[in-house]
Amino acid sequence: MRIDKLAFVLTATLLLWGCGNSGDSSQNAAHPSPSAADEVLPQQARAGDGGNADFAAAKNAAKAEGFVVVNEAVPAALFDIRYHSANNFMGTAVEGYEAPLCLLSEPAARALANAQREAGEQGYRLKVFDCYRPQRAVDHFVRWVADSADQRMKAAYYPEEDKALLIEKGYIADRSGHSRGSTLDLTLANATDSSELDMGTPYDYFDTKSNTADPRISERQMANRLLLKNLMERHGFVNYDKEWWHYTLADEPYPNTYFDVPVQ
Repeated sequence: MRIDKLAFVLTATLLLWGCGNSGDSSQNAAHPSPSAADEVLPQQARAGDGGNADFAAAKNAAKAEGFVVVNEAVPAALFDIRYHSANNFMGTAVEGYEAPLCLLSEPAARALANAQREAGEQGYRLKVFDCYRPQRAVDHFVRWVADSADQRMKAAYYPEEDKALLIEKGYIADRSGHSRGSTLDLTLANATDSSELDMGTPYDYFDTKSNTADPRISERQMANRLLLKNLMERHGFVNYDKEWWHYTLADEPYPNTYFDVPVQ
């Protein structure tokens, strides 16, 4: 299978944040903040920046070759990119999602292609909800939490939680592993009719019932979660145990870099 490269040239000044690093084991719905000397490669070029030596160095440092359009690279999978639509916990399209595309680093895309191949042999298809997520989208999440008047999606996504506490409880934070390009959210669907397997909660459901091993779900729901987990682990992905849908390539190529170019 040929995977076409999508060269990301990020046109902004490089910012450095703190020191140290944190993996996806501490991440949740919006994926909490790492403590690393994490590179944030943000936004778009400003007039006149092109002639600045510091800008040129940042641009070269930020060039992420090897990102691919997974919709094209893994056509057997299903794609329902929720943040490009209003079908998500915010009830509106999210900033930075200008196209309904799944973008991943090349190693993650190749591993996902192998996972889809095995899933197909078992009578399933991967169904992908989110992949690379720009930092500006995460910032949009945080602004949404601060808008206490907007409770449109409470019944569907956080019926037992106070929206104002979603950050405090770790459901939403200001950095996401998705912004590193090797994390995705997905489920399994039947190959015959594309119906999703019952995982016990919807995608992005803010409740401890979304924890992968939560004991309150049925045996069938647990079996479905483990079917997905075992499949993804065989192909190099690691599950975040607070979200049954969340997987990161174990050997991700940009572990300390958080990109912020739109999905387009």
